[in-house]
Amino acid sequence: MKIELVQMRGRDGDTVYNLSRALQAIDDSAEGTDLLVFSETHLMGFPTALNIAELAEPVDGPTIQAVQQAVRERNVSVAIGMAENDAGVFYNTTLLITPAGIAMRYRKTHLWSSDRGIFTPGDRYVTVPWQGIRVGILICFDIEFPESARALAQLGVDLIIVTNGNMDPYGPTHRTAIMARAMENQAFAVMVNRVGSGDGDLVFAGGSSVVDPFGQLLCEAGREECRQIVELDFDQRQAACSDYRYLEERRLTLPGERIDYPDGRRELLIPR
Repeated sequence: MKIELVQMRGRDGDTVYNLSRALQAIDDSAEGTDLLVFSETHLMGFPTALNIAELAEPVDGPTIQAVQQAVRERNVSVAIGMAENDAGVFYNTTLLITPAGIAMRYRKTHLWSSDRGIFTPGDRYVTVPWQGIRVGILICFDIEFPESARALAQLGVDLIIVTNGNMDPYGPTHRTAIMARAMENQAFAVMVNRVGSGDGDLVFAGGSSVVDPFGQLLCEAGREECRQIVELDFDQRQAACSDYRYLEERRLTLPGERIDYPDGRRELLIPR
């Protein structure tokens, strides 16, 4: 499986600019690419309490429709972040978009301090079958909580996609976290972060990376815009589980109702 990590700058509150860059990146994707991964809320940037109602869109809005058209024309899939408006409730959302449509919607469950008062936290973890594997999504702060990735593991995940919006001085935190989440769940993990400056004095840390099921870095970006291309061999997932299986040997199981859908989606609802 060939995956492109699209690490780029963004503009907070400038959907037109961010969308145009995403569409260009999709159009420029390498031959044989299966999936392009962008950063957290790439399409709208990070909203504020003052502009969230203006910026956020439903998943069937014009911005996502434009991405879907590009995905169909290029015959690739995309994981991309947005500010979602669901009947006046706002979520920090990442979508997995395939040529057939939206395969998965995940809403960030752990809100960072700047998310609070703007977004509502999601209430479930989600995985879907895609290209012969099972894929799950986390967003930024989520990966600092081992339970988030373990919830995906309980749903059978092979590949954890992390759309990231991590800023200085926390880059080393997410580097450590993504390696740990991959190792302890014996799954591949792909994390894509933003670079450059944001509103105020934020400086995004870059460091987009891919980690194998043994917890080893396969590639790691620096702090500038770049495109990293990696090919994943999912036989490594079986190799990582050959001598021990953390999921089977654990002594505690996360609570929550598991729902299995006819189309292959699995969800673990978060207890309230």
